[in-house]
Amino acid sequence: MYDYKLLEALAAVIGEGGFERAARRLSITQSAVSQRIRQLEEAAGQPVLARTQPPAPTAAGRKLLRHVRRVGLLEAELARDLESHAHTGAEPWRTLAVAVNADTLATWFIGAVLPVLLAERLALDIRVDDQERTHEFLRAGEVAGCVSTRQVPMQGCRAIPLGVMRYHCCAAPGFAARWFPAGLDLAAARGAPAVVFNRQDAVHDRFLEIFLGESPQDAPRHHVPNSERFVDVVLAGAGYGLIPHVQAAEHLERGALMDLAPRAPMPVPLYWHCWNIPSPLLARLTRALREAGGRVLQPYEGPTA
Repeated sequence: MYDYKLLEALAAVIGEGGFERAARRLSITQSAVSQRIRQLEEAAGQPVLARTQPPAPTAAGRKLLRHVRRVGLLEAELARDLESHAHTGAEPWRTLAVAVNADTLATWFIGAVLPVLLAERLALDIRVDDQERTHEFLRAGEVAGCVSTRQVPMQGCRAIPLGVMRYHCCAAPGFAARWFPAGLDLAAARGAPAVVFNRQDAVHDRFLEIFLGESPQDAPRHHVPNSERFVDVVLAGAGYGLIPHVQAAEHLERGALMDLAPRAPMPVPLYWHCWNIPSPLLARLTRALREAGGRVLQPYEGPTA
C-alpha cells in the first residue's frame, strides 16, 4: 500500500507543472516535495518522474497517477454524499480534469455539460489538443475523460460513441476563384495555401488523400491553433481548410464561404473515453455528452477519418 501523501505529491508536481508550484499547493516546502517523490520512487523501485521541464510522469508514474486520481474522485464523491446528509448548507465545488479537441470545445461541449456543472458545482480543468491526441492525457492519468477519435478504450476505461462531426472543405469565394478556378484538384492544391489547426492535425491530409489521392506536403500552410480564429482566417481569404458543419453552415448559407467538395464532407467519429469506475459524477457527465452528441452530431454512415 502506497502512502497517499507521496501519491498526492506526484499528482501535484504533474498537475502544477513543477516542484515549486506543487509545494505551494500542498502548503509544504519544495524540498519536502522532492523528498516525497524520492520516497515514492524508493517504494515503487523505479523512477516515477522524468526531470524534464515541466516534469513528466514515467510509465510507472502514469499508473500511479491514474490510481490516485481515480481514488481521489471516488473519495470526493463519498465526502460530498456524507456531508449532504450531515447538513443542508452549500456544498463545496469540485474540479474535474478532461481533455477535449478544440472544435468540440468551440461548438457544443460546454452547452452539453453546463447543466451538470451547475447542478454538481463542478469546475472543469480542460486540456485542449487534436482529437487524435486527447487520449494521451487520459493514458497519462492527467484527466478523467476525453473526447477522442479512438474507438477502442484503453485498459481500465470505457468508450462511448458520441456521433460523427462532419467537416466541409471551405474557402472564401474570392480565394476559390483565384486558386481553384477549375475546382479542387491536385495541381491546384499543390500551390494553394491551406489552413490547418497545428502540425499534428491530420484531418486536412486525410481529406485530400481521400478526395485527391494524395496530400501535397510542400504546399504552403497556415497553422492556426484556435477554432474560432481558424474560421476567421478562411473567411478572410488567406487559405482553404476543413471546418466543422456546426461552424460552417451559416457562412455557407449566406455565401461567405464555398464548399469546395460539396458531395464529399469529411466524417470524423468522436468517442467519449472515461475511467471505468463507479462514479455517479462521471455517469452524469457521460450521459449529458451522449445525449448532446445525438442532437448535434451525425450518425455514422460511411468511411471516417
